[in-house]
Amino acid sequence: MRFMILVKANEKTEAGVMPTTEELEAMGRYNEELVKAGVLLAGEGLHPSSRGARVRFEGKNRTVIDGPFSETKELVAGFWLIQVKSKEEAIEWVKRVPFHDGEIEIRQVFEIEDFGEAATPEIREHEARLREQTAARQKA
Repeated sequence: MRFMILVKANEKTEAGVMPTTEELEAMGRYNEELVKAGVLLAGEGLHPSSRGARVRFEGKNRTVIDGPFSETKELVAGFWLIQVKSKEEAIEWVKRVPFHDGEIEIRQVFEIEDFGEAATPEIREHEARLREQTAARQKA
């Protein structure tokens, strides 16, 4: 099972306050634990929403909205993508994040099997081919 671990933004992350050396070292140790356990697939911090954009879809119309965005509690400041055996295991990993304050959301990633009969053999084959291409590109 794959889980997206979403680090919620706050006033400090939206203001672009960078972590201290001690915080970076603690995060590095935590990330190393994830790697050694073989569960980390990806993980990054994100720039503040003032450097981002949103695209709103309304029928065929596309509207670009530049940041910053006002609802800080709905924004993401970073993420991990992990692969573990259960939601409970994901929760246990998140409890170990070296944060002193903040909030983290845990969301399971859909697998092709989750789509049932709508995911035809052709769709499944296409999805597998795209994953292989992506993995090959990451190795290069």
